[in-house]
Amino acid sequence: MDIFNKSFGNINVLKKSLDASWMRDEAISNNIANANTPKYKRNMVQFESILKENLATSSIQGARTHEKHLFIGKQNIEDIKPMKTKDLNSKYRKDGNNVDVDVEMAELAKNTIRFNMVSQRINSNFKKLKMIIKDGR
Repeated sequence: MDIFNKSFGNINVLKKSLDASWMRDEAISNNIANANTPKYKRNMVQFESILKENLATSSIQGARTHEKHLFIGKQNIEDIKPMKTKDLNSKYRKDGNNVDVDVEMAELAKNTIRFNMVSQRINSNFKKLKMIIKDGR
């Protein structure tokens, strides 16, 4: 089972990354759709920075006794979730909207590449597993 965990233990992280890409795609599409809506603030999705921060923290971990308590130290991978936020720091147009369609289209292209890369990685892991099962009779 150690070989399985070493080879396929990151499937949960890849799944969460796909979820974040899907959520980011929805946010970007929503931003583009509301590019001319007065006072609309663009949505952003954060996941990679949260994951990186979690992997970089120390091995000390606090016990959570309630779901609304803050995490201390490393989070369990299952507890890491993409977070949707409003961009309140960008420059605003006169109507209060902060969506730049060119930036959103570039983010959409980047997100599509990320989604395709992660889905190919997951497919590769499942092909390996299929090969192991098939050839390991």
